[in-house]
Amino acid sequence: MAIPLLTYSPSTQNSRVSGFDVPNDDQPRFFSSDNILSPSDLDILIEAAYRQIFFHAFAADREPFLESQLRSGQITVRDFIRGLLLSNTYKRSFYDLNSNYRFVEQTVQRVLGRDTFNQQEKIAWSIVVATKGIQGFVDQLLNSPEYLQNFGDATVPFQRRRNLPSQSLGQTPFNLKSPRYDEYYRRKLGFPQIVWQAAPRSFKAQSSQSNPGDPKNFLDMARSINPTVNPPQKLAAANVDFINSVPYKK
Repeated sequence: MAIPLLTYSPSTQNSRVSGFDVPNDDQPRFFSSDNILSPSDLDILIEAAYRQIFFHAFAADREPFLESQLRSGQITVRDFIRGLLLSNTYKRSFYDLNSNYRFVEQTVQRVLGRDTFNQQEKIAWSIVVATKGIQGFVDQLLNSPEYLQNFGDATVPFQRRRNLPSQSLGQTPFNLKSPRYDEYYRRKLGFPQIVWQAAPRSFKAQSSQSNPGDPKNFLDMARSINPTVNPPQKLAAANVDFINSVPYKK
């Protein structure tokens, strides 16, 4: 018997109130199948779906069968999102490399377009993952009233409320805030690595650098010449005939 979803409440009452945002460049762009006018518009929608779920899809990560069904109208955008979440790429990249708590956090960010409210919500959805599996968790997210109210069957999920009126900067994108690998797996995989240089670099101020034509630049060249000279004669004072050596007038 599956355990029902535990109740959780938002950590702040502001999430219950619909915000009023003045349209600007920070507003997220909507991709909906209701506004498709040409095949190129559908290509842009598919790329937006890949970017929302995978952040970046290589050629091996794409799902051509799902794309074909979406282009022919056999499935909706919500079904296409479900197929991406249940794909081997998403399972291998997020579920296999993270705990259930972090997997829930990353999936809620990508599907519902918001951060998890608190630890209680992570625990509640983690129980769903443990009892119903990934498919049951994804189906319950996509069938939730929150998803249907904000995105429905035709709109690609996006990060909501990126613009915060009380802060100078908006929220950080989910792909930067929640990287694919957890800290444990980043250490296990050996990155990030600190690369030490073979020779340390030193900073030399502009004032201490010599200008072209400075005699100091030719000091090494002068030392490299290594001229040879005759050594001085070594004579003792007793061997010098001072009387005969002194010139005199005859």
